[in-house]
Amino acid sequence: MFSQTVEYALRAVAHLADRAPEARTTEQIALVTKVPAPYLSKVLQGLKRAGIVRSQRGIGGGIALEKRPEELTILEVVNAVDPIRRIRTCPLGLAAHGRHLCPLHRRLDDALAGVEDAFARTTLAEILAEPSPSVPLCDVPAGPSPEDDGGGEEPARRRSG
Repeated sequence: MFSQTVEYALRAVAHLADRAPEARTTEQIALVTKVPAPYLSKVLQGLKRAGIVRSQRGIGGGIALEKRPEELTILEVVNAVDPIRRIRTCPLGLAAHGRHLCPLHRRLDDALAGVEDAFARTTLAEILAEPSPSVPLCDVPAGPSPEDDGGGEEPARRRSG
């Protein structure tokens, strides 16, 4: 349902949100997110044009989120790189339908509206804070490591990359 570009953009901003306010290089982001660096560069350019990330060249530079993770929604990220295309008129171009969608296309548009609404209400901070045995962008299990003797505290969340 979503393009590879959207998937890559969401991986990148999830990683940046996890590391906020720290800046990361494109190579660091590519390594952690498993996105090819040349493709990631193009995705990051789109995110920059939309005001989602900022970049700084030179020593100590890199890519960082422009907004705090608590303020950045999934919908903003999706719309920055490949907006959800709602069905406004008959996709078949049937003149008799025009803006009056048939039941099938109305339901498809309703589903798109539901996704749009859910993404608009979900921030990056919520995604990262959600309890789950799977940590975003991380192969390390959330439970105790095999070397753990059981005496130490389990981290609430392990940082990616």
